Amino acid sequence: MQTKKKNSVFLYLLKWLVISLLVACIVGSTTAWFLIVLDFVTVWRSDHIWIVNFLPLVGLAIGLAYHYYGAESKKGNNLILEKHQSADKEAMVKPIPLLMAPLIFISTLLTHIAGGSAGREGTAVQMGGAIADQFTNLFKLNAAERKTVLIIGVSAGFAAVFGTPWAAAIFALEIMSFKKIKIENILPSFATAFGAHYICLAWQVKHTIYSIVLTPPISFSNFTWSILAGIIFGLTALVFTYSNKLFEGLFSKIKFAPLRPFVGGIFIALFIVLANSTKYIGLGIPSISNAFISPAGNFDFAIKLLLTSFTLSAGFKGGEVTPLFFIGATLGSILICFIPLPMALLAGMGFVAVFAGATHCAIASIVMGVEIFGLQAGLYIGIASSVAYFSSGIHGIYSAQLKTGAKYELYHFINKTRNL
Repeated sequence: MQTKKKNSVFLYLLKWLVISLLVACIVGSTTAWFLIVLDFVTVWRSDHIWIVNFLPLVGLAIGLAYHYYGAESKKGNNLILEKHQSADKEAMVKPIPLLMAPLIFISTLLTHIAGGSAGREGTAVQMGGAIADQFTNLFKLNAAERKTVLIIGVSAGFAAVFGTPWAAAIFALEIMSFKKIKIENILPSFATAFGAHYICLAWQVKHTIYSIVLTPPISFSNFTWSILAGIIFGLTALVFTYSNKLFEGLFSKIKFAPLRPFVGGIFIALFIVLANSTKYIGLGIPSISNAFISPAGNFDFAIKLLLTSFTLSAGFKGGEVTPLFFIGATLGSILICFIPLPMALLAGMGFVAVFAGATHCAIASIVMGVEIFGLQAGLYIGIASSVAYFSSGIHGIYSAQLKTGAKYELYHFINKTRNL
């Protein structure tokens, strides 16, 4: 009896080792090539800026592709969250369409090459989720195991695209709802995240390095200033979330969906031409790096916020996270005018805290901050991210995300108190 139990445990562990390795290799390699090509198209766009004039036509092509071939895939990250939540209810497992991976891969590159303001996390996560879910039927996984495979798909994509495996594993667990995560989800999430990260590095992909040179000792005044910064970052995340809803509402008035990115592309291209600047399009990594060295423009964060919301709401593809880094870092760098903390520290706090507020993943955000900026800045990052998490409202950028956790319990308690 004991031997049978040991054999079943061994087979279970072996199965998840195989699945984790396969997902890590495939998603890590796919993401690596996505990043390599994305760098190429970004450089090419910079050398051939006339391409932005074709943004409306690129938008139309993306819109038509999703309208006719990716009706379900257009939900993006929310589709993965919905599949995770409904795994127990589905009588027959219908995996996420594998077509989602090449669709988001190509459409994100088209968005970037033509001058849209978007990120890359959404692409990696969607490719990871779509690829990983194919193993559900291949390995005849049950509902609980399917939830695990979706988690490792997300963790693999996130780890490979940002080079932060610790944060990626936690992000995948946290975004699916920490309260419902089981112990058997944890090890595969971490194993796949680290595997995908090192596979991506093996393809000679290099991630941008950011650094905070000076971190002052914590004091009551510095603690207070960090709380104030966190509130500002949280409110900025709130504005980003609601600007998405506002623009989505406006574009929904265009009944034929493929025309939405076409019309949106006209306005974005006009903005680029009239502004005579490419600072706010694409990923905006140079601006993020500069925010740690010198103050950004006073309105850089606001322009990037609105342009990214507009781009993604119109139907262009990519992600929100790198633009959130841009928004947070550039905002943080100008807070030095009234918050007496080092500029690079404020930029790093904003980099992470706006992400925490918009995604409602405070734990992953803090861990990411420590991975990127080091343990010394961790306390400041932790304060800013926690405060941003609580001050960013109850809605985040992922509409399908379950509203559970400390923040929602606090909101429910406040509402009950008001009704007494």
